[in-house]
Amino acid sequence: MTPLLDALRERVGERYATLPEADRPELSDRHRRYHGRVQALVRPADTAEVAAVVKLCAERRVPVVVQGGNTGLMGGATPDDSGHAVLLRLDRLDRIRAIDTDNDTLTVEAGCVLQRVQQAAQAVDRLFPLSLGSEGSCTLGGNLATNAGGNAVLRYGNTRELTLGLEVVTAEGEIWHGLRGLRKDNTGYDLRDLYVGSEGTLGIITAATLKLFPLPRTRLTALVSFAVLTQAVAFLSLARQGLDAGLTAFELLSADCLELLHEQFPEGPNPFPERREPWYALLEFSSSATQGEAQARFEAVLADGLEQGLLSDALLAGSLAQSQALWLMRENLSDAQARAGRNMKHDISLPISQIASFVERTGDLLQARFRGVRHYTFGHLGDGNLHYNVAHPLDQSVAAHMAHYAAVSEIVHDSAHALGGSISAEHGIGQRKRDVLPRYKSPLELELMRRIKQALDPHNLLNPGKVLVIPS
Repeated sequence: MTPLLDALRERVGERYATLPEADRPELSDRHRRYHGRVQALVRPADTAEVAAVVKLCAERRVPVVVQGGNTGLMGGATPDDSGHAVLLRLDRLDRIRAIDTDNDTLTVEAGCVLQRVQQAAQAVDRLFPLSLGSEGSCTLGGNLATNAGGNAVLRYGNTRELTLGLEVVTAEGEIWHGLRGLRKDNTGYDLRDLYVGSEGTLGIITAATLKLFPLPRTRLTALVSFAVLTQAVAFLSLARQGLDAGLTAFELLSADCLELLHEQFPEGPNPFPERREPWYALLEFSSSATQGEAQARFEAVLADGLEQGLLSDALLAGSLAQSQALWLMRENLSDAQARAGRNMKHDISLPISQIASFVERTGDLLQARFRGVRHYTFGHLGDGNLHYNVAHPLDQSVAAHMAHYAAVSEIVHDSAHALGGSISAEHGIGQRKRDVLPRYKSPLELELMRRIKQALDPHNLLNPGKVLVIPS
């Protein structure tokens, strides 16, 4: 027993402050790229206990790494291997504090699993639209910390746009009570936007007040195909004009993705088996209209796309089961890739007008240097976010391919940056992209970020080693 562990147990109880075994899953990231050690694993019950733990650690200059569902992909919630930090898990902060249907808001704690937040909204005939593949295990705090995106950004925006107020524990262990359900509050600097997306480096989000929306009366799904990627971009514009805000999702998938899905999940749907086009998109139209009215409007947009030669084919789901089967294809992509062997994953964003140019340019650059690599390209075309994943050539082992990770990623990131894009759209920076960030951020941007970090966490105790390199 150490003095620090004793002191932590006084604040949260003996059961909830432990020295974890080295193989505990909380000490590794989801893909086991990173593994750390800590002085203690602490699971506080409420915001007051979080503040007490952070205050104790601040007094003793002990770093604190905060963790929710541990589903992140950048190692942002994994401690380093120094063994100095305390790992603070928020899974016990899982209460729905309030629902206000007149104001269309929901106040929830950071450890609440996203799917439960969605269900709480649905129980009062409302929609909380954030939707991710990991929604059954990721927590709201992590969604806020990374400003998560997901499938419905096109219509509702990222997590930041869905958040009205926050409750935050500062680096000194103070509590900012900012759970305001206001859509207009122009009273100075917007602290909420500082903390959302900061990956636990500026403060610890313990609760949030979120926006709710009317529950759609009708949801329709279609899978469409394109001969060239420029047609997908053009049809996106046509669909937005025809469906307006009702166009909830526009998910791009390459033919290679569909082939991979069919290989790894042969029991799943196999749309358009007779004619395989290079590109596909999964569309969702949400409406308050009746099923018949909404379907007529959706079919009109699909017909316009076919008539204008933008679509090669279109398949409209005729039932809820068919719609779920189509969406399951998108959700199974991560598992399909894992079954086929590791590949190089890139989460980038681009101006939508530059996406076709990026895919052509980057593919040529990669093939010129790494002949035979395969591309699993998919993502949220409606908001410009591509998951551009590069798999090993068929005549090369996965291990040999992965040895070139840095060089491949540099080509991908340089290409996105040259076209006005970003090297991280929705996964964050964490520790994985920390050291390459200076290549794509100006010195002034980085310096301004460091000034904010210094102001809010002067001793660099909150999630150190993530997002920014802080000189010692």
